[in-house]
Parts: sequence; structure tokens; C-alpha cells
Amino acid sequence: MARLFGFIGNRAELGAKILGAQAEHLKLPAQQGQAVGWGVGFYQFGEVLLRRRPLDERDQIEPARFAENLKTDVLIGHVRHPTVGKLRTENTHPFRYRQWLFAQTGTMAGFEGLRARLLNVQPAFLKPNIRGDTDSELFFYLVLSCLHDQGRLEQRLVAVEQLRQALRATLGLVDRLCSEHDLPPHRGDILMTDGESMVGVNRSGRMAYRVVDDMREIESLLSVDPGADATPQNLAHARCCVMASEIDPLPTGWKRAPEDSFLSASRTAGPHAEPIALETEPSAPETE
Repeated sequence: MARLFGFIGNRAELGAKILGAQAEHLKLPAQQGQAVGWGVGFYQFGEVLLRRRPLDERDQIEPARFAENLKTDVLIGHVRHPTVGKLRTENTHPFRYRQWLFAQTGTMAGFEGLRARLLNVQPAFLKPNIRGDTDSELFFYLVLSCLHDQGRLEQRLVAVEQLRQALRATLGLVDRLCSEHDLPPHRGDILMTDGESMVGVNRSGRMAYRVVDDMREIESLLSVDPGADATPQNLAHARCCVMASEIDPLPTGWKRAPEDSFLSASRTAGPHAEPIALETEPSAPETE
């Protein structure tokens, strides 16, 4: 079992407080005799930062603690039970390229047989950045390749619709390739962000979200933080959206994202659900 989670909001001290309040719903037991890896990626003062622990042998993993005392308005986190790739830093989510962060659940069926072909479609300048051996990291670079094909990779800000297009193209490519090899499509979930917006991919049917924008709840969350300005005037427009996978059963205040949908949010709006609708999957190029 893996846990994928993230938040995007407009107050740097709020997201970690919400994760703490939702700690019971986010924690997960480690499988007996099997260690896990975990990581969080976040933004502070214009920098993209990572905290990753590739090997954690505790009996119970509490993702809310990974972000404890962090002040950031955008974060992606992941807890990993390894299926492809050993427990080492290079295989620990989230993955980063420039301003982008990416994490994913699920395993691509038959990945070892598909790896060379998927690597072959990458632009030459991106390949050296692939340092691990997971299917998730390679999937991330396929999305970046699609952004490059759109002429968007060099842009500091990419519109949510353009990111959805790149994700849709990548999902279509991988599904088509799996179909050609009589393999099932990948049904994992994804979170990806450039620090300005966040897009979730819900293919498992088990991704959920919670929006916190009620001033009374926010005031209660921030009142325990002596450094927070929690006056009503400053909380009037505060909000944060939390997304997470494998949330079952659904806790109070959470909503289930539609299956096979994108879930898009910014600091001030969303989340907005849109069908993935893979109707015109591109053919995968042949391996050289």
C-alpha cells in the first residue's frame, strides 16, 4: 500500500496544520517485515526543496509528521512500499525537475520489458536526469517530454490545461503501449505541480480531497501557532485544498474525486474535476 498526498493553498502555515488535523486518516501501517520509503517536496522562498527518507522501518507511518512545522503553501508527499526499484534515495518520490514535483502510486505492468522503449521516446537532454530505476520516475519524464513537445517546458508558468494535456498524452501513450503487449493499463494515481497549480490524476477511484476555507476552522487550526496572524481580517480569504489517494472509508469533510478524472486546484480556486477521456491515444514510437 502506498500513500500519495499533497496540498495547495494561500497561507504558508495552514497546510501542515491541516495535515496534522487529518493525521488519523493519512497514516498507514507498514507491511510486516518490509521497510518503506517516504518523501515530501515543497516550495519556500522561490526554492524547490525535498525531504526524503528512502528507508524507514517503523511499524506505522504517519505522513502528517513529515510536514510538521513546515511553512509552505504547496507540498506533495508520498509513502512507498517498493514494487519496482530498491529503497534508495533516487527511487524515492516525489521526483523533481526544475520547478516540477511529481509522485505516483501503482506499478506499470510488465515495466521491465517496456523500459527500453519508454526511454527511447525521451529527448536526449532529459535522459541524463533519470537517476533511478522506477516506472514512476520514467513516467514523470514522459510528461516532461510532452511539455517539451508543446514548447512549454522552458516556461516558468504553465497553464493547468496545458499540464492536463501533457498528462493525458502520457497516459494515452502508456496505455497504448501496454495494450500492444497485452498488458493491463496503469491504474495508479498521480500528483504533479509546478508550485502554482496542482493536478491530480485519479485512475484508482480512491483519490479524495478536502477543501478548508471556513474562517472558523482556519482560525481554530492556526490559534495554536503563536507565529500565525489569525485575526478574522487576515483569514477572510484563506483556503487550502488537500488531495490524497487510498482514502477509504471517506472521512467527514472529504469528497471522492470521480474515477478516471483530473483534479485541478490552485492557491485560490478548485479543485475542478475533468474526465481524462483517453479517446485518441498516440502510438508508441519504435525502439531504435
